[in-house]
Amino acid sequence: MKIQPNILITGTPGVGKSHLAKQVSEKLGLKWHNVSQIAKEHKFLEGFDKVLDCPILDEDAVIDHLEPQLEKGGNIVEYHACEMFPERWFDLVFVIRCNNTILYDRLAKRKYNDKKLHSNIECEIFQTILEEAQESYKEEIIHELVNETEEHLSQNIAKIEELRTRTNIEKEFNKRNKKKQKTKASEAGEAATQPTAPEITVQLTGAGNDLSEKTFQEILDTVSLRNSLELSILGQKLPVAINHPFVDNITLPTSILAGFLVYPHKVELSFASEDDCIFIWYRGLLPKSGKLVEVEFQEVGRGFTYFAKPEDVNYHLKVECIPRRDDLEGPSVECVSKNPVQAGPGECPFDLRHNFTRTPLSGEQFRIGSYNLLADLYADSDFSRQELFPYCPPYALNIDYRKQLFIKELLGYNCDIICLQEVDAKIYDLDLERTFRVRDFGGDFKAKGETAEGLAIFYNKLRFRLINRFGINYGEELKSRDIFAGIQQKIQENGELFTRIVERSTALQVVALESLDNPGEVIVVANTHLYFHPDADHIRLLQFGLAMIFLEKHVLPQIEKDRPGARKSLIFAGDFNNPDQVIENVELKQPLPMSSACGIPEFTNFTAGFRACIDYIFYQTDNLQVTQVIPFPSVQELETHIAIPSVVFPSDHIALVADLALKK
Repeated sequence: MKIQPNILITGTPGVGKSHLAKQVSEKLGLKWHNVSQIAKEHKFLEGFDKVLDCPILDEDAVIDHLEPQLEKGGNIVEYHACEMFPERWFDLVFVIRCNNTILYDRLAKRKYNDKKLHSNIECEIFQTILEEAQESYKEEIIHELVNETEEHLSQNIAKIEELRTRTNIEKEFNKRNKKKQKTKASEAGEAATQPTAPEITVQLTGAGNDLSEKTFQEILDTVSLRNSLELSILGQKLPVAINHPFVDNITLPTSILAGFLVYPHKVELSFASEDDCIFIWYRGLLPKSGKLVEVEFQEVGRGFTYFAKPEDVNYHLKVECIPRRDDLEGPSVECVSKNPVQAGPGECPFDLRHNFTRTPLSGEQFRIGSYNLLADLYADSDFSRQELFPYCPPYALNIDYRKQLFIKELLGYNCDIICLQEVDAKIYDLDLERTFRVRDFGGDFKAKGETAEGLAIFYNKLRFRLINRFGINYGEELKSRDIFAGIQQKIQENGELFTRIVERSTALQVVALESLDNPGEVIVVANTHLYFHPDADHIRLLQFGLAMIFLEKHVLPQIEKDRPGARKSLIFAGDFNNPDQVIENVELKQPLPMSSACGIPEFTNFTAGFRACIDYIFYQTDNLQVTQVIPFPSVQELETHIAIPSVVFPSDHIALVADLALKK
């Protein structure tokens, strides 16, 4: 017997069946069956109609395929015909309609041939699908829906949800009454009679009063009503909560290391935010039975993050999330880690570097870091494991392991501004942004074209206010911005060079930060990762030149408009991949005195096959001065595991960290 109703969505091609069916299936948790797609995937086809330019369906094969699933209920079937399906399948049938002019435009965009296009328009004009439905199904389950605008779409989803709920109630009533009738008939020795479904009565009350004459806005505006709502359905009263905070999903990471931070890998909320929620952490040992449900948990901490301790090794962690919004508190949801806490790698070289950064800076000083994280996009491949980093254990290349290390490393530097390169978009969203946000940091991400990694800048909101942000992809902007016209003309003389530059996805990211400690001081932070190819020094040099042009002719003038008269100091950090080649007939210059905050160390990238200084933090020397450079790891530390990345170094690059001060 079907527990949930089945729904048929039908109509002429182009009326929006698929989009509606997809939205409804996601909203109501129903399984969506696109008959055309099923027929194509399983080759349920008998031939091809050359006149209408479409395949001919093997209807029997389709029905045999769908029958077992439709028997269970809870399905949406979508197709442009409806008479082929058994009547018993469906509890609701929706015929989607559309204005003929709109439909014509939609079908024309699909490049239907004239015969196919006009055949479908005639089908809609003569209501062919509606007539098929009326001939095939009971009148009371058929509903017409106009689907021409986004507003129509929202209304249709709500209408289908309402009718689905009503159908569920009727089915449940009939089920219970049928059971009662059978019981009574059995006791009386009579045959059971079929009950008649009653008229469904629904009433909304508040503070004991009928609210049918009040608007929803009036209800929301009256606290006494809003907090005492009840919905009466068939005499059963149900409490109503409006936009109550709710946890839809929460998960923990698969890898948890002692000595490192752990936080929910994913938290999906309705009518709540992570910042307002309460997170409670527990630990427990798995019993001999091996069943997680039998673990006895003890509370060990509170807050969005928890620092896993050495004594937590072999314990499973549990996090409880209590969703909140204002004075409302929703039901708590718990999640237990699939794996126990594992022993960490012990002391890492960056732990020693943290000895120089334990004290946060203030006043005229601020700390800046720059770090190429080694994107998972490049680390998670057979080529990386076998050719680039064969000396690094595969588990230490896994992003779930590495991210624990580089997040602890970054937080331990107590930086006020952090520039990151090779940041996976998913790592920014799920890990970095959330971890830094709870520590009062703002963040900005700039993708590299269509690549799944990019640039990120984080800044301490207790010390800086974001004024503006900018971002370009060099290849795209070279052809479109007037400020690049001169250099573009020169480069175009070398067609191959021009092509190589415009095809690159290399990006520049800029944020303008106003100092809260020093009114009238603006720090302009630029961040980039130049093209990596070994024979592309000339391309990197041109990209750097484009960046300086963009900063001088676009960014700085715009910031002057935002903060007229303020002193502006430029910092340019990133992975520059060491440009040192001469380009003839192209002049590149910039007006600002700049120097490297960390000097020119022997190397900032250290692998078995390549070691060089390619990362820098450049600063404007007439406005800023260096007060401390955090010492680099020793060669002995870097070579402990042959090279980096390793079990104690999460990247093939070394983080650059320096303390700067505003000059008087």
